[in-house]
Amino acid sequence: MTSVGNIREMFPGGNTAYGFYSFYDYIIGPEANRIFIIKGGPGVGKSTIMRQIGDEMLQRGYDVEFHHCSSDNDSLDGVVIPAIKIALIDGTAPHVVDPKNPGAVDEIIHLGDYWNEDGIRVYKDAIIGHNRQIKYLFDRAYRYLAAAKSVRDDISVSIESCVDKAKVYHLAYDINQALFKDMPVSDRVGKQRHLFASAITPDGIVDHLDTLIVPQAQRYVLKADIGSGSSFILLDVAKAAEAVGYDVELYHCPLVPDEVEHIIIPALNTAITISCRFEDDATLIYDMNDCVDSDKLNALKDKISKDRVMMDSLMNEAIISIAAAKKVHDEMESYYKSNMNFEDVQQAKNRLLERILKYAAN
Repeated sequence: MTSVGNIREMFPGGNTAYGFYSFYDYIIGPEANRIFIIKGGPGVGKSTIMRQIGDEMLQRGYDVEFHHCSSDNDSLDGVVIPAIKIALIDGTAPHVVDPKNPGAVDEIIHLGDYWNEDGIRVYKDAIIGHNRQIKYLFDRAYRYLAAAKSVRDDISVSIESCVDKAKVYHLAYDINQALFKDMPVSDRVGKQRHLFASAITPDGIVDHLDTLIVPQAQRYVLKADIGSGSSFILLDVAKAAEAVGYDVELYHCPLVPDEVEHIIIPALNTAITISCRFEDDATLIYDMNDCVDSDKLNALKDKISKDRVMMDSLMNEAIISIAAAKKVHDEMESYYKSNMNFEDVQQAKNRLLERILKYAAN
């Protein structure tokens, strides 16, 4: 009996202080055998098709990546089957994806072939109005997230002023020595893959870390606060891993994607994370409070506490707007669902699965 494959879950894009931020180019690399870009309106079955195919490949023993939508965590924006280098990607806004190598690697699967256009046109004014409302709500959310970043920056500057940077550099050196000591610089430069492990969604901040940092991995935990230097360390370790030929996955901060919160080095079965969730069974814990002047930090404690309250409030307002946008989007989906031939959509899914299984057989 074939054992079931493993699931990894992440976000290829996010609602951030900079607006919608895309790492869709990292869903699958240039070595892909086939990329199926699925087009169509809301509610036409894009996510359902991807999930069904992903589940089928899991049952056949293949490891599968589920790439979630940050604006609807229950919906998928992509599925990757790494062993056969196949990806299915939602190619619709706000993360429009079009073929880069049409025919050779990428192709479009258009679910609009299975809708009743006359029926959808009845809802033309409502659809235009809903899209306008969704844009307004996301723009509002992004203004709040930008404001939250400004307050977060204030926290970061305050804490950074208390950090002994020489100690941060020493800590980065110690971690690199622990991981890569005596390893020569490689003729092969490692590759970086950038994604989000967590996202700001209608349900709040959601993460899928437990599917990425698995129990059997070597887990290094950085006990770190905003501005304490953890992102610098993670980026430094990622560069060192590249230099000795290891590929690295970098998982970015959902609010400020310039910063990195977790890295995974698959070939070493190693993860380094700022999440305190993994402290109990960590391989090693590095406490970045040791790099901080506690007396200086104490003098700023009240100011930082006020900033945290303000940042949380702004984040909550953004989440309320994102949730409201999802509610409007759900209403718009109903106009399409009632005008779809889902039997034909399922037949299209079956044909797509057959093609994918042929790649698996080769």
